[in-house]
Amino acid sequence: MVRLSRSNTHRSVSQGDVFLIGVPDESKSLAKRKGTSRAPDIIRSAFNEAEFFERDGKTIPISPMRGSPDNKQIVDVGDINRDDLYKLIVDLVSLKKIPIIIGGDHSITTIALRAIGSVLGKIGLFYFDAHPDFVSSKRDYYGSVLVDSAKSIEYKKSMLIGTRAAELEELENAQRVGLEIVTPMDFVELGLLKLADKVVARAAGTKKYISIDLDCVDPAFAPGVSLPSVGGLSSIDLIYLVKRAIDFEIVGIDIVELSPDFDINHITANLAARIISECIGSIKVYR
Repeated sequence: MVRLSRSNTHRSVSQGDVFLIGVPDESKSLAKRKGTSRAPDIIRSAFNEAEFFERDGKTIPISPMRGSPDNKQIVDVGDINRDDLYKLIVDLVSLKKIPIIIGGDHSITTIALRAIGSVLGKIGLFYFDAHPDFVSSKRDYYGSVLVDSAKSIEYKKSMLIGTRAAELEELENAQRVGLEIVTPMDFVELGLLKLADKVVARAAGTKKYISIDLDCVDPAFAPGVSLPSVGGLSSIDLIYLVKRAIDFEIVGIDIVELSPDFDINHITANLAARIISECIGSIKVYR
């Protein structure tokens, strides 16, 4: 594992396996809390500080809890404009590279899904979010991702996880297309392992994309988000489920909606950094 740095943007696509892409854009957000456009560099800084030790002049990476980053080439391509994201994702996915996108508001997921869909057709989606983002009465914003990306999503192979702040129309839209919703109440009633088995069952037979809005986590564990909602997942619940999902053929990941001005002691940024480390440890690369 190497520290994240925009300095390795000179590498060609053929030289990397996992590509970190910052999209410092919140132009489609309606949140009263602002600042997600500053998140990519904050997450890089947290990664470089929290995921390494310094001892005797050496930089020592922390190993993921499961999996390994060994023999995986990580390229930080730096920050790009949202208008350039579509083509970059098309290029990476066409070459079987894995993008990890850090936002920015959740609308960037729409761009990623559309790009992947143009290459692979419909894919499954694991959408970790307090909110379904399935509004159909308004389009082209961070609350309409699942409508705006409809042509790229296989809803019956997808799952909303951590949902607890849904509008009625979103619940109706999810029911209509057969999209399964897992709420934090389900975690209490079923337990984490049974829910992980549901994720595994839902994953079978199709490629998957993982989208993580950090507000899926309870504000006690992730206070620095745009739209905090009490009663969410714990940090380890999220990490465990993401790693179980990555056991299947994952074609992309994003982490969005960090609002640094509202973070406390970098708790949320450090969580995002750990998610990146654990994802890299579990990702299977194809050369």
